[in-house]
Amino acid sequence: MTSDPIESKLGQYRKSEEPLSATNRLWPLYGAGWENLGKEGGAMDLPMPHPGPDELLVRQDAVGICFSDIKVIRAGEKHPRIHRSMKEQPVVLGHEVALTVVVVGENLQEQYQPGDRFIVQADIYIGGKAYAYGYELQGGFSKYSIVDWRVLNGDHGNYLIPVKPEDGYAEVALCEPWACVEASYTVVYRTQWQEGGGVWLVGDGHDVSLGAAVDWRPAKVVLDVTDSAFAAQVRTWAADAGVEIQEGDDGVARYDDIVVLGADAALCERAFPRMANGAILNLVLDRPLERAVAVDIGRMHYDHLLVVGTDTQDLAASYTPVRTQLKAGGRCWILGAAGPMGQMHLLRALSMPGKPAKVVATNLHTVRMKPVRKQFARQAAELGVEIVFLSRDAITDEEAFLQQKWTESDGQGYDDVVVMAPTTEAVQQAALVVADNAVINVFAGLARGTLVELDLNPVAQRGVRYTGTSGSSIEDLRHMRDLVESKQLPTNHSVAAIAGLEGVGDGLRAVAEGQFAGKVVIYPNLNRPLPLTPLTQLETVLPQVAAKLDADGMWTRAAEDELLRVML
Repeated sequence: MTSDPIESKLGQYRKSEEPLSATNRLWPLYGAGWENLGKEGGAMDLPMPHPGPDELLVRQDAVGICFSDIKVIRAGEKHPRIHRSMKEQPVVLGHEVALTVVVVGENLQEQYQPGDRFIVQADIYIGGKAYAYGYELQGGFSKYSIVDWRVLNGDHGNYLIPVKPEDGYAEVALCEPWACVEASYTVVYRTQWQEGGGVWLVGDGHDVSLGAAVDWRPAKVVLDVTDSAFAAQVRTWAADAGVEIQEGDDGVARYDDIVVLGADAALCERAFPRMANGAILNLVLDRPLERAVAVDIGRMHYDHLLVVGTDTQDLAASYTPVRTQLKAGGRCWILGAAGPMGQMHLLRALSMPGKPAKVVATNLHTVRMKPVRKQFARQAAELGVEIVFLSRDAITDEEAFLQQKWTESDGQGYDDVVVMAPTTEAVQQAALVVADNAVINVFAGLARGTLVELDLNPVAQRGVRYTGTSGSSIEDLRHMRDLVESKQLPTNHSVAAIAGLEGVGDGLRAVAEGQFAGKVVIYPNLNRPLPLTPLTQLETVLPQVAAKLDADGMWTRAAEDELLRVML
């Protein structure tokens, strides 16, 4: 064992060998509003919990602050993931966590050992009901917490994902938000009608053929077309394939696939709300749509909907694989690049194989873009990726700003547009500057019911696709962990500020106000106070830690090690 007492203390911490305190410290949230955050505005002490036979006592090593935490503060018990009286049972937020097992219940001692390390898939379900970590279950804004059977044996199995002993705490804690980013690039869409599902064929159907759809096997087809020849073709196929035919729509049912035959914008608008979760709307156009179509962009994002189309007579031609990875050597526009999630998309574009040749990063404010330029310009240059930074407030005329973005696409349009700004205008702008076969990743979640008028002709005529995903799965989180541990994605580069547990309140307010372009990370178990500290000011607070930042001022595992040496 080392004779250096600081190194000895750090070693004890990593192995979970330090003496356990009699008290636990945490931040309670008693309801909606900032006035209900904390006990008299701060953290509170409670007796240290002890695990039951089938439970674990875990230490929260690092936790990222998410804007979803702000949503709970604003909504309180009206938040869809809160199912209790917060006055009687306050919530402890914080779901982007890195954990270490401290005490193992007697029935779990063959499966777990003190010192085992994990991250958590926060979306935990029991009998289909959400018991999310940091919502219904006590989260990371506490020194210690109990992990019970709901986490260890939920609907999807064990929601704890093991990580290596040598992993950094912040880098794996940030796997949770990063998994949501990565999931938007790895999502897979169907390339045929849902097997065993329901299909609604609606419109005129003139001169249309089933094409490859003759080999697909839905359970039922609702036939609602005016062309008698096409209707006869469908009935013959269905009889041979053993597919049920229903004559006419009932006006109520939702469908896994809806095929709109003919260029009727009003019919498209009538069909869109009838899509089931995970459904595909297929536009088979014999001529261009006469106007824009009002689309529920919130449902497209949250309900995993897809709009495809073709201007051929083969209705199956629309169901080609949807490219979700960035186009290698292409042109990529990241809209809203200066926020925490925008920076993640930008970092991913520069870090993963198959990089675009050019990235245009835009944001509303020059002051927010300045640190992004500082962090990423050199990295992009070293990788041979051309990068352009544009701010809306530097170009007063909206039309001129849009023209500048078109010019920066080399006059060819963007192969990929990633939309971080949660506005209908952002989605509409994205559609104006895309190349053929472009992918528009609507990553920002607008509320269900938010209508955007979109020109859907490029979907049918030019192969443009809109994608949207929400959250992540256990598999997504494991994949993200693997990318971090293989050094493919440096999640530490997302960190903009750090704090000890006492900085939770200030950190949450900073995130609510959009003060930082990157993530705020809390280290709950520091033994010395550390208020909310931007990395740009770290040299004045902890110069020995600041000396371990990288050449671009980004957080590193070496800086974290030094922080723990100094503050433990």
